[in-house]
Amino acid sequence: MAQALKKLTVHVLKNNNVENIISATAIRTNSTWWDNVQMGPPDVILGITEAYKRDTDPKKVNLGVGAYRDDEGKPFVLPSVRKAEEIVFKKCLNHEYAPIGGEAAYTEAVAKLAFGADSPVLKDKSNCTVQTLSGTGALRLGFEFITKHYAKNKEVWLPSPTWGNHPQICNTLGLPHKKYRYYDPKTHGFDLQGALEDICNIPEGSIILLHACAHNPTGVDPRPNDWKQLSQAIKEKKLYPFFDMAYQGFATGSVDNDAFAVRLFVKEGHQVTLAQSFAKNMGKLLSPLIYI
Repeated sequence: MAQALKKLTVHVLKNNNVENIISATAIRTNSTWWDNVQMGPPDVILGITEAYKRDTDPKKVNLGVGAYRDDEGKPFVLPSVRKAEEIVFKKCLNHEYAPIGGEAAYTEAVAKLAFGADSPVLKDKSNCTVQTLSGTGALRLGFEFITKHYAKNKEVWLPSPTWGNHPQICNTLGLPHKKYRYYDPKTHGFDLQGALEDICNIPEGSIILLHACAHNPTGVDPRPNDWKQLSQAIKEKKLYPFFDMAYQGFATGSVDNDAFAVRLFVKEGHQVTLAQSFAKNMGKLLSPLIYI
């Protein structure tokens, strides 16, 4: 294991501290307490970023983490985010511990962003919103809640393909998962008929995961009329929709348009779970998990 770590680390790190890092790691791996721990698989997305850093081609483009970059390939922080940082800084907040469910002002604001300020959900206070650590944290908490408390068919259906963390979280929790058709490689578009056919064969009461916008990794989204047909099919099969919304505002340039699917499902009477992330569009690693 120590040799594997050394090869991987030397491959990535280009500094004078490599040998010290490896030496300390080797000591830990020789421990009788942890010598059974196997090396985990490298992260594919972060691996692309490391390959980008090593590439000397002046025309290189970073296709790793999905975030804005400037012309020099450096992270671009939106002016609105900079302005928000200034406002928060001037408030001189006391850094007090947040309540276990998160800051109320924050959870109320993100719920408005997801459902719309005039949503009956907010007026009736029929939602439960908690603050989590980024999108992965929201997904993990949501799936763990399902694992412990969901009373129907504990089987998650994921679009094919989907973000790599979705099946990994399910595997960690021992939550069975299967795939339904989503992307059509022949048309490079959404396979509506394939999705509808598969949905009709999903066992009643199962959980179906849906990308609200900017599908990861294809970038292909259903059109509004497609979403209406999906909503109808999911309702007829009595499936539980679990939305992952990590790119609100990035797909169409409008936070309202990108929330169309979530708002449509709620309007049509679905109860949903929404894992909402702001790691991309606002550069924040605090995200909410919303139940309706």
